[in-house]
Amino acid sequence: MNTGSRVPPPGRSQGGTAPSGGSEPHAVGSVGVAFFDLDHTLLPLDSDFAWGEYTTTIGWTDPAHFKQRNEEFFAHYRAGTLDIHDYVRFATDAARLKGAEAAAKAHRDFMRSVIAPAILPKALALLDQHRARGDEVVIVTATNEFVTRPIAEALGVAELIAVELERGSDGWITGAIKGVPSARDGKVTRVEAWLAARGQTLADVETTFYSDSLNDLALLERVDHPVATNPDEKLRAIAQARGWRILDLF
Repeated sequence: MNTGSRVPPPGRSQGGTAPSGGSEPHAVGSVGVAFFDLDHTLLPLDSDFAWGEYTTTIGWTDPAHFKQRNEEFFAHYRAGTLDIHDYVRFATDAARLKGAEAAAKAHRDFMRSVIAPAILPKALALLDQHRARGDEVVIVTATNEFVTRPIAEALGVAELIAVELERGSDGWITGAIKGVPSARDGKVTRVEAWLAARGQTLADVETTFYSDSLNDLALLERVDHPVATNPDEKLRAIAQARGWRILDLF
């Protein structure tokens, strides 16, 4: 963690409804990285859950069975008990079976019909404020790369740390996770690896992390500026007790 003089990230705290106007420079000599969770942080929905529901609407999965399983997994996620390997196998199965071409076509329509309407000006403004400060902007999500790469691009964010998917000899996904999943403590591991690839550590940069979920507590505790964003009840209570900023975008 950076130990020098720090300037808080932009945005209105403690229940504000939008990021504030303007931006502030970093302390002299500091380098800023703003990490953002995606689902329920930058987007007012869970993109993984929404993709699953979308595949049902286009007839790729049995509606009753998929809905039941999807809701069970989502409940485990909210409770912090999700087995992400089991979930990713489930969540990617329809796309895996349909193949790369059909999956890419479906995802384009998913972006148009589901994601584009959920990209709100307040979230874009917050990203822009960090860019104006000179921060590098990075999305760190527990949702897989197939679902989230086009979303990151739509948000104008080039750097994405997501659950990477193993690919077979044909180049298409197998349903397994490649490497360390960017979930819970794994977000810290993946962020440290991302920084290490750039010759940096958390001590070298001034870091901010925005998240809605208690699942991200490990990374929130490691950054210079934790921001509980649209937080769930448990995270809101922790943020209030520890004096962390609270930002309600939605």
